[in-house]
Amino acid sequence: MKAPALERVGADFPTLAVVGGGLAGMAAAWTAAERGFRVELFERAKTLGGRAGSFVDPKTGATTDYCQHAAMGCCTALLDFCRRAGIDDCFQRTDRLHFIGPDGRRCDAAPSRLLPAPLHLLPGLAKLRYLTPGERLKIARALRQLTKSKNNSRGLTAPGEETRNPSISRRLLAAGYCPDDGLCCDDDLDCEDVGSEPVGDWLRRHGQSQQAIDRFWSPVLVGALAETVDHASLTAARKVFRDGFLASRDASDLLLPRAPLAEIFNERLGRRLAERGVEVHLKSLVRRIEGDRRSAHAIVLADGRRREFGFVIVAVPWRKVRSLLADELNAAMPALESVEKIAPAAITAVHLWFDRPVVPLPHAVLIGQLSQWVFAERQNDSAAVQHCQVVISAYHRMERRTHDELLYKVLGELRAVWPAVGEAELLHRRVIVQPAAVFSCLPGANRFRPLQRTPVPNLALAGDWTATGWPGTMEGAVRSGALAVEALHDAV
Repeated sequence: MKAPALERVGADFPTLAVVGGGLAGMAAAWTAAERGFRVELFERAKTLGGRAGSFVDPKTGATTDYCQHAAMGCCTALLDFCRRAGIDDCFQRTDRLHFIGPDGRRCDAAPSRLLPAPLHLLPGLAKLRYLTPGERLKIARALRQLTKSKNNSRGLTAPGEETRNPSISRRLLAAGYCPDDGLCCDDDLDCEDVGSEPVGDWLRRHGQSQQAIDRFWSPVLVGALAETVDHASLTAARKVFRDGFLASRDASDLLLPRAPLAEIFNERLGRRLAERGVEVHLKSLVRRIEGDRRSAHAIVLADGRRREFGFVIVAVPWRKVRSLLADELNAAMPALESVEKIAPAAITAVHLWFDRPVVPLPHAVLIGQLSQWVFAERQNDSAAVQHCQVVISAYHRMERRTHDELLYKVLGELRAVWPAVGEAELLHRRVIVQPAAVFSCLPGANRFRPLQRTPVPNLALAGDWTATGWPGTMEGAVRSGALAVEALHDAV
């Protein structure tokens, strides 16, 4: 149920500073404005969006995303936020995924619109011809066992949180958050052990061949978690398949931006924030958040200005949180020391501009290749220039290559699938490596992810790295922003 708007406090509404203009900060600012806060958002960069941003390539003049972002039908908080903000037309939706097998043959998979969930995925699984019938059968059995859960409340809320704040507890339970590792318990998996091993170990124990792991489990999980199956936690994998594929017929739908992310989040959402009454300060670096054990008092900007606010939401990367906070605030939140144990995961994007269309599909998954996902678009209809982006997740686990070596490998893989790549002229290329694109979903990593609610009543945290029950995604970022606002709303 939607929380009521705030009453005026004295002669005015309560003031809120949101530090950080990424997706979590923008979601927090929007939600807070809906709740009745008087919001100011401070972002150190010249644009909003954070990692969900774009750059203008100096050679082509094209506005291009740093890395392809995608959502799924299961990303209900993100979709609801976009609807409320009036930008839901910025994403196009498809239920059909294209897979290119190791032999170069294409397999198209889409969920059945006739079978109920989770049986709706069986026809698509049957079309993956690069798997043997026996492997497909064992995959179906493993999926059932992996995602089977029991409906109880054991271990679903953070210790003591239910008595401190029942509404927060209910929201965490609804999100599937478990303090041990972010999800509720299984019938055959103990809650305390569910995150204690890599998913690869679990898969091998449950009859999955190395070929099935390489051709089915890895393509899905590496793309979703930016981590390999030998490092990603079983809990994170379970989340991906339970919510992302098996929950409903449209859960696995792929949603891709219709425009550059800078146009969607910086321009359109930025305008909507201003229309909503949020005062946005770009190129405004916050150096410090002042306060004591009882409350946060003010923010101090890089130019020395000191601004007082009644409430503060810190929506910056986990590596920067503690350095922003005054010593007294850090002392009040000893649990924040654990965020430094969160490990980063790298994603690399290889941007290629060809003088003609060479990839006939808007997107494709390449099985068994370094090039994991390929996204293609028509850059200029009159010149027929095509921009292709190859996304390589879990890049920190890959063999080290120079950019030229990486380019050679990627182009070779694309030529093997689409010979037109070898016939076209490569007009321009650009490699972007994001060493800390997301946090790594290692076993037990959720123990280091703090709640949005903090011991300081008027201070909250936001970011996809906080305790949302989701991996590092746009969905997790939006959920964190909403939970941060609701924690403060309850404290008013």
